[in-house]
Amino acid sequence: MSSSRFKKDKEIIADYETQVKEIRNQLVEQFKCLEQQSESRIQLLQDLQEFFRRKAEIEIEYSRSLDKLSERFSSKIRSSREHQQFKKDQHLLSSVNCWYLVLNQTRRESRDHATLSDIYTNNVIVRLAQITEDVIRLFKKSKDIGIQMHEELVKVTNELYTVMKTYHMYHTESISAESKLKDAEKQEEKQFSKSGDLNVNLLRHEDRQPRRSTVRKIEKMKEKRQAKYSENKLKCTKARNDYLLNLAATNAVVAKYYIHDVSDMIDCCDLGYHASLARTFRTYLSAEYNLETSRHEGLDVIENAVDNLDSRSDKHKLMDMHNQVFCPPMRFDYLPHMGDEVCQVSAQQPVQTELLMRYHQLQSRLATLKIENEEVRKTLDATMQTLQDMLTVEDFDVSDAFQHSRSTESIKSVASESYMGKVNVAKRRFNQQETEMFYLSKFKEYLNGSNLIIKLQAKHDLLKLTLGEGERAECGTTRPPTLPPKPQKMRKLRPRSVYNHKLFNCDLETFIKDSGQPIPVVVESCVRYINLYGLQQQGIFRVPGSQVEVNDIKNSFERGEDPLIDDRDEHDINSVAGVLKLYFRGLENSLFPKECFLDFISTIKLESGAERAHHIQQIIVTLPRTIIIVMRYLFAFLNHLSQYSDENMMDPYNLAICFGPTLMPIPDSQDPVSCQANVNEVIKTVIIHNEVIFPSQRELDGPIYEKCMTGEEFCDSPHSEPGALDEVDNGTEQHTSDEAKMTKKRRCRRG
Repeated sequence: MSSSRFKKDKEIIADYETQVKEIRNQLVEQFKCLEQQSESRIQLLQDLQEFFRRKAEIEIEYSRSLDKLSERFSSKIRSSREHQQFKKDQHLLSSVNCWYLVLNQTRRESRDHATLSDIYTNNVIVRLAQITEDVIRLFKKSKDIGIQMHEELVKVTNELYTVMKTYHMYHTESISAESKLKDAEKQEEKQFSKSGDLNVNLLRHEDRQPRRSTVRKIEKMKEKRQAKYSENKLKCTKARNDYLLNLAATNAVVAKYYIHDVSDMIDCCDLGYHASLARTFRTYLSAEYNLETSRHEGLDVIENAVDNLDSRSDKHKLMDMHNQVFCPPMRFDYLPHMGDEVCQVSAQQPVQTELLMRYHQLQSRLATLKIENEEVRKTLDATMQTLQDMLTVEDFDVSDAFQHSRSTESIKSVASESYMGKVNVAKRRFNQQETEMFYLSKFKEYLNGSNLIIKLQAKHDLLKLTLGEGERAECGTTRPPTLPPKPQKMRKLRPRSVYNHKLFNCDLETFIKDSGQPIPVVVESCVRYINLYGLQQQGIFRVPGSQVEVNDIKNSFERGEDPLIDDRDEHDINSVAGVLKLYFRGLENSLFPKECFLDFISTIKLESGAERAHHIQQIIVTLPRTIIIVMRYLFAFLNHLSQYSDENMMDPYNLAICFGPTLMPIPDSQDPVSCQANVNEVIKTVIIHNEVIFPSQRELDGPIYEKCMTGEEFCDSPHSEPGALDEVDNGTEQHTSDEAKMTKKRRCRRG
């Protein structure tokens, strides 16, 4: 029995020692893991330093190459004829302006990449070196703390081993004392059983004395063994208590170490590593994002210049620059021969009949020619539309070439099979040239026909006037002559001088005074149409519309029509937006006067948007009342449009990029590249703070922009004032019935 118990005790001790040994092995491996992590971090940081060192070299090399490239072409164009003309009158053709801006953008990118190289060298690499030093130092300190914690664990496990051994020893002695006590109790029971079997009365006196002596000895031996057992049991109980207490303490310490202390020790090794590395990478991201922002700002200027590529404007600039060459000559005057005073066609007899016959022949001939020429014009327009579609096809999107998930081979195959493939380009090129030849032939035919019509029409009109007056003179009556019905007149183009001073390309203040329109009809109509159908249009004012449709809408306004009056979404929103931009771009005096340009730009020095708005407001109140009303109307609309930026992607900054060059052109004496960003900030501030900058309707009477617009008088809008939907002043009557009100209401867009 004792040998089996001894063997079991040895097994328990062996299991404990194995467990302690495994813990110690774990502690050693923990240090190895932390050391490997520290080494891998150091290697990572060294690789990053080497990467950014090499990237800085590439960036500065690229910067120098860009600078050389821009300088090469800049020096070339300084001697060009276009540049000399630009120096003379500070007025570039739109195509030449794009070229200038591309060179400016190249110089800008050169400076930005040089700055990027400097940031990598003097900031990012230095930060990475500091993080490397921190990793080495923190690992060393954390390891010292870890060694101390390991020694504490070993101490605790050793103490547990000692109290466990003591407990086992006292428990063994207690079991031995209990066994001896049980033997004594058995002897006592045995003695009592023998005594019970004898008849006490039969015992002799001499036998009774020895038996009493034996019983007393057994009782004394039992008492001793009882005392020894009690003493050993108490010692065992105390030893077991100490063992259990130490066991709980040891388990708690071990659990705390593995659950909390190890994690805290790793945190000590990580102290500041991730935060410092994050700051370093954010420095890299900030540099790269600012590079992209600067690049996009420059590209936005170029994009705006591309949007402003306008053949009509360039044509006018060319004609203005060479005004003497393109100015119409004086009319030919009638030169009478030798004092002949008659300067009119004579319709008296006997030539009246001949003139009347000639008139009818001209009328018939004109009707035929106009029908034929109208058919040619329709063919010409259709051909022009086809050619326009060929020339404006959106084959400039190269997004597929930048799909990083594809391999190089797949990109090449996509490029070769795409719309830009060589076969497709050659085919489209051939079709374009063929269409051009057909268009030119029809254009020539149309010009010849229209010239003939003009000549015959002039003779026809003069004969009509002559015959009418001749017949009245001959008959002595005011009754007009009986003439064939007049064919439909050809559409006449306004003279250029009238065009420039009518609606487009006019002086806004003069137009408002002459027309009596506080808001030009083209502005009001375009804003209303966009409000109804285009608030969610993605890229509005940034994506160009159809030039043909822009011209059609513009020409309709010039004729006194409003092509956007119908409540039907039948026009391209981008084309309508293009007309609005075209109107403001063509004003003789820009909406923001050039003489106030430096005053507006000076507000950018103020950091607070509210302070900027206050100073801009002080400048704007000095402008003419009519201009302030138009500005208030326009910027209230732009602010409303920016509220849909989640859908249309046009926040105040993007709208400012589109409208900055249009509303606030840079004076010729200023550098366009350096000023454009400031112009955009001014326009953005006005869009955001328009309610603060412009006077209210109570302060300045005039039209104001309403978020809820409709073709009818009313709309169910959450922004409508109380009672606005309940009463209508229709002449002298008020319709108050629910049915009348409901028929007047129209559903509007959200405000």
